[in-house]
Amino acid sequence: MRRFVTLTLIPVFVLCIINTITSSVAAASQGSPNIVFIIADDLGYQELGCYGQKWIQTPNIDRIAKNGIKFTQFYSGNAVCAPSRCNLLTGKHPGHAYVRNNRNPKHLQHMKEKEGWEFPGQYPIPDAEVTIAEMLKQKNYATGAMGKWGLGHFGTTGDPNRQGFDLFYGFNCQVHAHNHYPKFLWRNHKKETLPGNDRTLYGDTHSQDKFVENGLAFIRQHQDQPFFLYLPFAIPHLAIQTPEKMLAKYRGKIPEEEYKHRGYIKHPHPRAGYAAMITQMDDGVGQIMDLLKELKLDDNTIVFFTSDNGPTYDRLGGSDSKFFESAGPWRGFKGSLYEGGIRVPLVVRWPGHIQPGEVTDHLSAFWDVMPTLADLTGTKVPADIDGLTGTKVPADIDGISFLPTLLSKPQQQKQHDYLYWEFPAYTGQQAVHMGDWKGVRQNLLKKRNPVMKIELYNLKKDPGEKHDVADQHPKIVARIKSIMKTGRTPSEMFPFPALDQQ
Repeated sequence: MRRFVTLTLIPVFVLCIINTITSSVAAASQGSPNIVFIIADDLGYQELGCYGQKWIQTPNIDRIAKNGIKFTQFYSGNAVCAPSRCNLLTGKHPGHAYVRNNRNPKHLQHMKEKEGWEFPGQYPIPDAEVTIAEMLKQKNYATGAMGKWGLGHFGTTGDPNRQGFDLFYGFNCQVHAHNHYPKFLWRNHKKETLPGNDRTLYGDTHSQDKFVENGLAFIRQHQDQPFFLYLPFAIPHLAIQTPEKMLAKYRGKIPEEEYKHRGYIKHPHPRAGYAAMITQMDDGVGQIMDLLKELKLDDNTIVFFTSDNGPTYDRLGGSDSKFFESAGPWRGFKGSLYEGGIRVPLVVRWPGHIQPGEVTDHLSAFWDVMPTLADLTGTKVPADIDGLTGTKVPADIDGISFLPTLLSKPQQQKQHDYLYWEFPAYTGQQAVHMGDWKGVRQNLLKKRNPVMKIELYNLKKDPGEKHDVADQHPKIVARIKSIMKTGRTPSEMFPFPALDQQ
C-alpha cells in the first residue's frame, strides 16, 4: 500500500534542504530560458582575448566571459568538424556517436541530381538519433540553425528539418563552406542565390554576415516564445576571406612573411585576413548580444560560445597558428587528439544566474551540452524505443549536466570518471582523459602492425604533453587501456580495425 505525505506536515528545515538540492534545475527551468549556442569553426583555445590572445581583438566575446563564466578544461567532440557537431547535438562521445569522421557518402551521390545538390554532403545522422533541437520540442521551443551543418544533406535522414530544426539557413555541406563568398546558401530546402559572389577571393555578400542577419531575424520573430538559436559559424575555417572594413583593422599592423602556400584561395595578407575573420565573427556576436538587450530578452537568454576543434596547422591556406599561438600551451592542432586539437574555449553568460567573472576548471566536453540544456529547460534527455516491447528506455548518452557549475553550485556537480575520444583519421588516434592523466594512442590505421602503445601524460605537471611517463605508471596505463577497449562500440559506417578487433 502506498503512503502519501501531506506537504504541510514536512518540517520547514527539510523543505529548505529539498529546495537547496533542486534549486538549480527549478530556477533554470521556470520561464523556459532562450538559448543561443554559438560555435566557431577551427578557432584555437588561445585565439580570444579572454584566453590570452595578443593580436586579435574579440571585445564582444571577451565581454561574455567578463559578465559570465569561462571554462579552462572544456573539450570539443572530436578533432574535426562533422563528428564534433554530432557529439554536441546527440550527447554521445566519439566511441558511441554515429558520425566519427569527416567523410562524403558516395553511396548517396545518386541523389545529387534528384535533390539539386551541388556539393556532396556528409554522412547523415539517422532518424533514430535524437538531437538537442528535437529534445527542446518537448517545451515547444522555436528552433533555428544558421551556419554550417555537415550532418546530412536535404533528402536524407540528416536533413536539419528532419532533426528538429524549424529553420536552417547556410551551408548544408562542409565542402560548400570552404569559400565564404558562395554563389548561394540554403534556406531549408530552397536555394537562395547571392548576386555578386562567384567563389573567388572577394564578393558582394560574405556568408558570415548572412548568418548573423538571419540569426537576428529569427530572434525578432520568436521573441515572444522560447527559442533555441544554434549558430555553427563557418569562420575562421579556411579560406581566409573577409570584408575590407574588417581587413583594414589589421593590414599593416600585423607583420606578414613569405611562406609556401598550400590549399584554398591565397590571400595577399593572410595573417591580417585571418585575424580580421575572427574579429568579424566577434562583431556578429556583439550584434546578437545588443539585440537581446534591445528586446529585453537579456535576462532570460543564456548564451554559449565555443569552438568545434583546435586551430589549423602548417600554414594551410595561409593560416599561421604558430604566429598567433593559437593553441596556447597545448600540443597539436586540428586533427590531433593531443590537447591542442580538442581543448577549446567555452564562455557562457546568463545575467542573474551566472556570477560575473567566474572561471572554472570543471572537466567537461561537447556531449555534456545536451543534458545541461535538458536541466536548464526542464526537458528530458532522449529516450529510445525498445524494438521488442515498444517501451521507452533511457538513451545511451554519455554527457553529464554542468548546470550546477554554471550556477556556482559545485557541491551538486557530478564528475566524469573519464572523457573518451577516438578518431579514425589523421593516422588513427585514441585518447582518454582521466583525472590529471591523459592517455594517447597514435598511428592506429597502419594496415600491418598498428601501433598500440599508450603514451601517458600528467596534464597537471606537463600540460604540453612533452614527457611520456607510461613506463613509470603501469597501473594507470592498464586502467586507460581497459577504458579504451570497453568504453566504445564498433561502428559499421566508420570502422576502426585496430580497435574493433581487440
